Amino acid sequence: MIDSRTVPYAALLLRLSLGVMFIAHALLKLVVFTLPGTVGFFQSLGLPGVLAYVTFAAELVGGVLLVLGVWTRVVAAALIPILLGATWAHAGNGWLFSAANGGWEYPLFLTAAAAVQALLGDGALALRWRAATQLHPTGSVA
Repeated sequence: MIDSRTVPYAALLLRLSLGVMFIAHALLKLVVFTLPGTVGFFQSLGLPGVLAYVTFAAELVGGVLLVLGVWTRVVAAALIPILLGATWAHAGNGWLFSAANGGWEYPLFLTAAAAVQALLGDGALALRWRAATQLHPTGSVA
């Protein structure tokens, strides 16, 4: 049974956790590995270097939007391909993320978490972007 009283807070906790994780990974690419270093890593995988900048921007902007609770469903769904790419990049390293160069279970788990967030929606304390044609609780269009 789903407790509708606590679901908004569960979605909030997941949204904040995912958002902070994406921001942290973006900052890792910027501060620790540097963007040129990240470009080199992407190229070593056979990916275009420009994809490193796209990934960095998506992680940073997407993480901030998740923390704020803006377009949560769309943002979480849009970040899934990045997480699948991370899963692919770490697939040859084995199961555990503590393995040399990181394993694939952590990015795969985050993929599932992002999918759950996309299904759950904003949760509590979200800024939510409101469209001009938002639905009222009665189901009618404003």
